[in-house]
Amino acid sequence: MKSILTALQDGRLIELPETDKNKALGYMASIMEGIPEVSSNIDVAGGVLERESKANTGIGRGWACPHIRVDGDAELFSVIGWSPAGIDYAAPDGENVHLLVMYYIPENQRMAYLKELSGLAKAIQKGQGIENIQKAASLNDVRNELLNWVSASIDNTLPQAKARMIKLEAKHAQAAEAAYLAAPGLERLLPFYVITGGGMKNFALAQDAELVRAVEAADLGQLGEKQDFEAGGYKVFVRSRALYRPDRAMYDCIAVKR
Repeated sequence: MKSILTALQDGRLIELPETDKNKALGYMASIMEGIPEVSSNIDVAGGVLERESKANTGIGRGWACPHIRVDGDAELFSVIGWSPAGIDYAAPDGENVHLLVMYYIPENQRMAYLKELSGLAKAIQKGQGIENIQKAASLNDVRNELLNWVSASIDNTLPQAKARMIKLEAKHAQAAEAAYLAAPGLERLLPFYVITGGGMKNFALAQDAELVRAVEAADLGQLGEKQDFEAGGYKVFVRSRALYRPDRAMYDCIAVKR
């Protein structure tokens, strides 16, 4: 369940603001398209919806695995969506879907995808099914349940201490994730990256030129210690940080225009 753990670590577990199936899938696809390794030439939303038109990806028992298959060699990525109210997914058993795991599947990752899907199904069966996800009170409850599933799947190959360490590593984005998902105007969420260090001026990587100017003009001196900051009319939440030698860092952020 490597891609699920990565999604949790990178802040790609989201509470879905829509109970309409197509809108929810479109929202998750926009998060997927924000992953740097996913080509900007690929219409993730279009591919996922086309796949759904041919065969419903509802597994039953409250969960679904929408996906898009692409050519070439790349990583297997996932985005996880939680719907507290449930989505009418036209699943085989007629139950609403509360957990959606969307996959981006390059040609070289088809077997890895099938293996992960099998592991996810086993984890759900070993636990209490999807019940804990259905009755979760918050996104953090969902996160912790998913971490339990991931830990259970690796206990056969790693010591329990290692499993606990992975849990701790995955929690670093919780505070920022909860904050930006509670922010108004979800349709205005703008994912972007900030690069700092190396003796050069801080710079932002974003599609929105106004956001780039606002972030680069802001005081980012204490960015490593912050989970959120203001930048010229934007509220910015830091989802995760990656450190690079000798002294550079890349921050995965979400901005909400005020």
